[in-house]
Amino acid sequence: MALVPPDPAAGPLAQSEQPLCKPEHCFHAFDALYCALTGADPIPPQFPDDKFPLFVTWNTRSSRPGRAPRLRGCIGNFEAQPLRSGLAEYALISAFRDHRFRKIEERELSSLECIVSLLTDFEDASSYLDWTIGVHGISITFPHPSTLLSAPSSDAPSPLSSAASLLTSKFSSKSTFSATYLPQVAPEQGWDKVETIDSAIEKAGWGGRVSEDLRRSVKVRRYQSQTSLVGWDEYVEWRRGRGGAM
Repeated sequence: MALVPPDPAAGPLAQSEQPLCKPEHCFHAFDALYCALTGADPIPPQFPDDKFPLFVTWNTRSSRPGRAPRLRGCIGNFEAQPLRSGLAEYALISAFRDHRFRKIEERELSSLECIVSLLTDFEDASSYLDWTIGVHGISITFPHPSTLLSAPSSDAPSPLSSAASLLTSKFSSKSTFSATYLPQVAPEQGWDKVETIDSAIEKAGWGGRVSEDLRRSVKVRRYQSQTSLVGWDEYVEWRRGRGGAM
C-alpha cells in the first residue's frame, strides 16, 4: 500500500447508520479499470459524490478451492477524495502504478476482485501499542534510527514513547520513514501488535534491526474503515444490467 501523507482536517468522520462503503463503489472502480483496458464507455456513477480518504485494493482469486486471494495492487490517499473521481483515479493507480507489481493486464480481469476501503475516525495514538487489532488501521512515521540517542535499551514492549530521545541531525540518506496497514491486514496475517508494527517498519523501508527503542520512536495515527468487495462476475452482471457492452 502506497502512503500519501494524511490530512488532519479529514477526520474524524461521523459514522452513518447506513453503510458508508457499498458495492456500487467497487463496481465504479472495476468499471474504471475495465474501460481503461478495453476502451469501453464507462457507466456513469449514481452514488453520492461524498468525500472520504480511500484505498482501492485489487486481489487475484485462485482457481484452486480454499486458496486465499493474492494481493495484486493497493494504493490510496489519506486526504478526503470526491468518491466518483477518487475511486476511478485510485482504481487505475492501484492497478498500474503499485511498484510492487507489474501492471494489471486485460487477460487478468476475470480473476480479479476489488475491495474499496473508506477511511474514518483518524486519531493520534499515544504509543505504538495504542490501537486495536481488527478495529484500527495504522499509519506510522519514524525517524532514521541513527537519530536515536545512545542510551541503555530495553527489548520489553512498552507503551512509552521515546520521542524525547530524538536528535536533530542531517542525513544524506532517507531520514523519515512511513507506511500504513489497513485494519484487515493484521487479522489476515495473524499478527499481534508488535509483529504488525515490526512489519510496517520493514515495509517503510528500514532493513536493519527493529529494536524496542525504534518501536518507541514510531508515531502512530490510527483510523477505522468500512469496506466493500466485489468479484469479476458480479461486476459483469452489474455492467450488463446497465446496458454496458462487454
